[in-house]
Amino acid sequence: MYSDNNITALIADLEHGEKPIIRAAVNALISLAEASPELRDTLRRRMGEPQVKNPWAIAYVLARMPQPFHDVTQRLLEDLGHPDPDIRWAIGLLLVQLANRDEEITRQFLRLCATGNALQRRMAIYCLRDLNLQDAASTQVFFLALRDPDPLVRIAAAAGLKRKTHLDSREKDMLLTVFLEDPDSRVKSVAAVTLAQMGAPSERFLRALNVAESSENEQIRRAANAALSLLENTRAAPSGS
Repeated sequence: MYSDNNITALIADLEHGEKPIIRAAVNALISLAEASPELRDTLRRRMGEPQVKNPWAIAYVLARMPQPFHDVTQRLLEDLGHPDPDIRWAIGLLLVQLANRDEEITRQFLRLCATGNALQRRMAIYCLRDLNLQDAASTQVFFLALRDPDPLVRIAAAAGLKRKTHLDSREKDMLLTVFLEDPDSRVKSVAAVTLAQMGAPSERFLRALNVAESSENEQIRRAANAALSLLENTRAAPSGS
């Protein structure tokens, strides 16, 4: 049984500088808040106080309640741009779980891809990828992200397109253009491997891979070899009965 002093100490631990201590406090407070509307109210008020260093940690606790408030999910969406990768990925995983029950969060991901900062845009793309959406609106967002000024956002979009199962030849050609023309070798490499994972390569793609095998850029060469190996393995695999 936790006393009021114990609960106060746990809330204070949410401001700690060490993530294991924050994590332990979050886990304890989730259990306590499930049984205490008063604690939920206290945490929600504290989340909005300007002096709080880790409002995301409070939001994480409150988001684990059965019906999290709008301001809680908004706080988590904002912190998809947190500078600590462990924190933003933990938030992203939780938001994906929530989005499976709340379509508004998916709509917020789509908006962030256009309006967020670079980290938020990238994480929103990864969250949309993990939702395995096949609709036209999310597919369009991925293709728009292929022209994002931040190369890491473009990488997320190129990698995420392999989850799209109904891309037509025009859309695959758009991804091929990324492989051929993107100024960042990392983006080009991911686009090549993603196209190969889709199978059924066009002649233009195969010619581009054969040229890329002799590239002066080692990353491009390795990506071309990986893509050709994937295609070869696909051709060699026995067809189902």
